[in-house]
Amino acid sequence: MFFRLPARVLAALAALTAGPGMASAQSAPGLTVPFEYYSLPNGLRVVLSRDTTAPTAGVGVYYHIGFRNEPRDRTGFAHLFEHLMFQGSTNLGKLEFIKLVESNGGLLNGSTRFDFTNYFEIVPTHTLETILWAEADRMKGLAIDSSNLRNQQDVVKNEVRVNVLNQPYGSFPWIDLPMAANQNWYNSHNFYGDLADLDAATLTDASAFFRRYYAPNNAVLAVVGDFSSAEAKRWIEKYFGAIPKAELPSPPDLAEPLQQAERRGSRVDSLANRPALGLAWHVPPRWTPEWFAFGLIDQILGQGRDSRLYQALVQEKGYASDVSAGINWGLGHQFNYEGPMLWLVSVYHDTALTPDSLLAIVDREVETLQSQPVDAATLTRARTKMRSGLYDIMEQFSGFGRLDMLASFALFDNDPNRINRLEAEFAKVTPELIQRTAREYLRTGNRTVYTIIPGAKADAAAGSQ
Repeated sequence: MFFRLPARVLAALAALTAGPGMASAQSAPGLTVPFEYYSLPNGLRVVLSRDTTAPTAGVGVYYHIGFRNEPRDRTGFAHLFEHLMFQGSTNLGKLEFIKLVESNGGLLNGSTRFDFTNYFEIVPTHTLETILWAEADRMKGLAIDSSNLRNQQDVVKNEVRVNVLNQPYGSFPWIDLPMAANQNWYNSHNFYGDLADLDAATLTDASAFFRRYYAPNNAVLAVVGDFSSAEAKRWIEKYFGAIPKAELPSPPDLAEPLQQAERRGSRVDSLANRPALGLAWHVPPRWTPEWFAFGLIDQILGQGRDSRLYQALVQEKGYASDVSAGINWGLGHQFNYEGPMLWLVSVYHDTALTPDSLLAIVDREVETLQSQPVDAATLTRARTKMRSGLYDIMEQFSGFGRLDMLASFALFDNDPNRINRLEAEFAKVTPELIQRTAREYLRTGNRTVYTIIPGAKADAAAGSQ
């Protein structure tokens, strides 16, 4: 069930801040996503966004527990629990939730990210009440027993083996770089899960985890699509309103120490057939002017075939066939995370090249940004690319992109209306701000360099000694 949307699709994805009462979006130039936002007495935050383009409805439940705030001695537990949520609840047996959605012509999935675990369905409008009932049923009473736990431990361990351990570049760069670049355990542990930790999880652990994190006051419910707002509110109150809130633990300290010197790391990959270079820079704090500037830096340097890194490494030198880059690359996009984050760049390159030869080209492009403000045409193009991606995401996956943004902003900021302010914030970014941001955040001391050494090449080198 570990679900990762394509990084390039997600890279560009943002009522008034609502307290206990109701809020709705106000008109604004550019993108305007209508919504209603309110909370139930048990703390469940609800976002409703109506769109009658197609007779479908999207439902998403976002729990404020993910990779980096899982228990210290239970790496991979947030992901394990994502699987357990499909094993049955008070009124639905094992896998019956999946059958219920699919038999009604819908689709569903779940995913574990840095700061949340989500469960979502896209269904025909006339089945919305049924799906809301089903989501409330597993929030209210998940069926956790020894058999389900053992089965899903094996499923997750097999997923780790298939998707990571037995895949060329399996953990590169989306696990390798955070582990190498971060110092705080919450940001740097192997969040896919250590096999020993997964084995050690007990039924008591699972039950406690459910009671602690899968509560209405630790969640956001988002509904988008073609539905009656009045009906949806009645159903939500009916099915979710009586679920008791939980005593939530204090959130972990996710603060990342300031990086002062370049870090380097590498590993030999026995399945890789060519080297890979991964780079990571810590990005500015969310919602600061520099954070928006860095979003445009990402567009200038790393996004698309017109990006400077693609032009320099692929078009001009032919050192690689592609360049991948992004903030929160591989596990989302710039807007659906909460804590510290990295800007990642990865390149799979020719065997004859050294990592430092590619790094010199990257440094040249970075230095250009640092040495002088970008021209008006470059800034306009970056804003256009960002805006195009934002609008494109709104139309993807039958409204899931919009649902994801609204739910994330409600979960992290109690402010889903951020979705309607993104364009205005990017419009404020000046060439001078981009230059200052590049100087501070793209400095060498803020960078981690990680290399993948092909196993066959490493074995050959060892044999010749």
